[in-house]
Amino acid sequence: MQHMFDAVIVGHGPAGCSAGLYLCRAGLRVAIIGRDHGALARAEKIENYFGLSHPMRGRDLVHAGREQCRALGADLREDEVLNVQWQAEGGYHVRLAGGDLLTTRAVLLATGRAKKMPKIDGLSEFEGKGVSFCAVCDAFLYRGRSVAVLGRGNLALHELETLLPLADDVTLITHGGEPEFDVPKGVQVRQSKLTRLHGRKQRLARAQLSTGEDIDLDGLFVALGQATAADIAKKLGLPIEDGAIPVGEQQQTDLPGLFAAGDCTGTFPQIAFAVAEGAKAALAMIEYLRE
Repeated sequence: MQHMFDAVIVGHGPAGCSAGLYLCRAGLRVAIIGRDHGALARAEKIENYFGLSHPMRGRDLVHAGREQCRALGADLREDEVLNVQWQAEGGYHVRLAGGDLLTTRAVLLATGRAKKMPKIDGLSEFEGKGVSFCAVCDAFLYRGRSVAVLGRGNLALHELETLLPLADDVTLITHGGEPEFDVPKGVQVRQSKLTRLHGRKQRLARAQLSTGEDIDLDGLFVALGQATAADIAKKLGLPIEDGAIPVGEQQQTDLPGLFAAGDCTGTFPQIAFAVAEGAKAALAMIEYLRE
């Protein structure tokens, strides 16, 4: 189902909820999407934040911030963002794992710091030379060829569904564990860990598994866990520096209407910094939307 919003916030931690408060108070239609409550929710006791009369558990502070946004009219959704796509006519399409498609003029990425990638020999070496992080972007390049998706969650399923109509041979490598979804027909599954990538003439050619099995591959699509802000930015063609999204003084990225705030920008990992960046981003988004 398709829904329209003035602004969509990806991430419901301190940066995302801080932005949501300002955007809602400006009378804008706002959706805040999140599933993982992040590092803050795992904090046992928060003492060093303004206004707390007594120590508070991280998950309680996250819950209070979300309910504050909900009370002001934000549409809070417990869901996973699979993809954000820039539209030629302006604005963005935000696709959710639950099946909904959100259309919006402005997006704030606030999902925290990028996850650590597994240590797989050759993964960084073949990035852009057979290793991709975006099937929507690159699937057409592998039509009629052999590809694999690395992952076992909703993000991996999304990549498989994009690749199946185009690729000749599709394998799911779960990197340990069982898939968290019903595997589409025609997909081969390997539950072993991926240990090494090999190439030929500076292009990916083969994947080696922990069992010793080798798989001939033209392309590998990495889809581990949930899409982070850096993953989404990378799919949109934005640069990533040391795992963070570069932004300007008003938290803007190089794409019109796309902003980022909080840990994903490389800021000092403290609540006060995330809240400040979220507020700054929201004010810039309000100005952008009113132009």
